[in-house]
Amino acid sequence: MQQNLVPPDVPTYAVPQENLTPVNNYLQTMANIPPSRMFLINKALKVYTEKYPNSPIFDASQGDGGASLPGIPKEILEIAAQKQIEHGTAYDMPFGTDAYRKCIIEKYWQLDSDLGIGPANVIGAQGGRDALMKAYQAMLALGHGRIGDAIIVSRVPWISYNWGPYGIGANVMWAPGKPEEGWAYSEESIKECVRFAEKSGRKIAGLVITCPDNPTGLTITPERQAALAKTALESGVAFVLFDWMYHFVTDEQPMNLNTFLRMFTPEERSRLVFLDGITKSLGGSNIRNSHLIANDKFISYIVARASHTVMPSFYSLAVAMTAYEMGYAKASRTIVEPTNASRKVLKEFLQKHNFTHIMGKGYYAFIHVGDWLKARGWEDTEPLGQYLAEEVGVAVVPGVHFSPYGREWVRFSYATPVERTLGAAQRLLEGLEALKK
Repeated sequence: MQQNLVPPDVPTYAVPQENLTPVNNYLQTMANIPPSRMFLINKALKVYTEKYPNSPIFDASQGDGGASLPGIPKEILEIAAQKQIEHGTAYDMPFGTDAYRKCIIEKYWQLDSDLGIGPANVIGAQGGRDALMKAYQAMLALGHGRIGDAIIVSRVPWISYNWGPYGIGANVMWAPGKPEEGWAYSEESIKECVRFAEKSGRKIAGLVITCPDNPTGLTITPERQAALAKTALESGVAFVLFDWMYHFVTDEQPMNLNTFLRMFTPEERSRLVFLDGITKSLGGSNIRNSHLIANDKFISYIVARASHTVMPSFYSLAVAMTAYEMGYAKASRTIVEPTNASRKVLKEFLQKHNFTHIMGKGYYAFIHVGDWLKARGWEDTEPLGQYLAEEVGVAVVPGVHFSPYGREWVRFSYATPVERTLGAAQRLLEGLEALKK
């Protein structure tokens, strides 16, 4: 039936009256969202090089294997470039391409058909941040359908977990956690978050489980991840998002989605979201490719909106497909092998020098430096980070950048060759000891 239109010389809204966004002032009351300092930390090393031009510097702040390690092999980039030439430069679909979706399911995850998850359950994204923003919006809309509900993250989360959800209308909640346990979730801490939200009339749109964790490096078993997710779902959390961007950087086995999904009922699976990609394990930070796997409605919601916002570039899809087709263990060797080797020697170094630390798999160790802060009279690791870079020649990330609960910690990246990792660790130790003199 033809819609009754107002005359063309009369203003009108693009959607019906009942679908208009309600007027409210929440934008006026928001806290300012600060820019991430992750991209600026290693710039402080320039001060050191100006003072000591012949002394080497060490960057242990990197979450970028494309900068600190060889990154994506040239062979993969060249094959992907040829795919781009053959494919052309016309628009693709908002989810990527059908071939990409199929490659994710069949080549990368090798999912069993009886699980009921296929290519239509995949959307490509322009990196992890893009995928996360799209997922947050879907969790809010399809969870309880309200702005202002909460996303649960750990007590000391990756900095962008704090501000990404908040920027699109979710309230971020830091779950209870203890430093001696790596600020890990527990069943009770998740339930407590749900109860806490209810006191302010809010519900939980999503819980984010990151493993291996950023910034702490904490790693928990698949069984433990599943148990926490089940508790969340049973407690009324709408969705659980598993951020597995670092899971392939391990000297054990990466996550197996076939066995993991079988820990859940079909109904529970419909409320799970999985994020993975090439930015960490392949060193593709400026290639920007990741993917989400979720239920049909969740993916359709994101695809519709992506058609008006951000769609993944074909070259990023081509790099990912090339890596997955050759076998990802082989493709990611230039990142995974040196990082695994560095993890071993760094753990030995930290234990030898009696550092309190958190260290699982992935890229990072989280190191406690409270005694040295007290020796200098510093309240947190912000001035320590500047001192280490400018006066000692080693860059680390102050833990206070992630949350105030990380104020006595630093994040140390070992996504570097062994000799660079040990050099950075030795510089860190020397710099800390100098604070007590």
